[in-house]
Amino acid sequence: MEISQITSQQLQTATTAVPAADTTAISADFETFLKMLTVQMQNQDPLDPVDSADYATQLATFSGVEQQVQTNDLLRIMTGQLAAGGLSQLAGWVGLEARTEGAVLFDGTPITINPIMPGGAQDARLIVRDVSGNEVQRIPIPVGNDPLTWAGVTADGAPLPNGRYSFETVSLRGGEVLSQDPVGIYGTIAEVRVEMVRT
Repeated sequence: MEISQITSQQLQTATTAVPAADTTAISADFETFLKMLTVQMQNQDPLDPVDSADYATQLATFSGVEQQVQTNDLLRIMTGQLAAGGLSQLAGWVGLEARTEGAVLFDGTPITINPIMPGGAQDARLIVRDVSGNEVQRIPIPVGNDPLTWAGVTADGAPLPNGRYSFETVSLRGGEVLSQDPVGIYGTIAEVRVEMVRT
């Protein structure tokens, strides 16, 4: 498995990358808005003046936009701080072992797998897929849920290329497929990261 470390400099970068609220720009925009409103009042048609309710509506609209911008900036700061704090806690996971059912890196070192089979299975196969999802091996394995070692070699003993592989077990009874289940693999945690997902 590939191992990378999260350094204190990376954590500091994650923390300091959070932008601060730019209240100066908002104040300048508000001053500009007030000047425009004043000019509009001075140059309105005296025979058809703008209703005072319209001025109030414009002012309320700008005020709402200003508050929304400030709220967005505050949320951005809070999100960044939470992400940086969560990353520092997750950094302690690096180097520990975790179980995954996803693809794992094969670098020539045999991989210990943990098959899942339902009761009543009489026969089983281990399916090995490459990173593209293509089946590269289908190996008979003993029935049971005991850990097995996958050596990463072909039937004639040639090593498979280094890369990411995923595993499944096919459980059979009387030649019929009972189930096809992902295989759990324990590996060393090499990297942790926090990703923001926008919906």
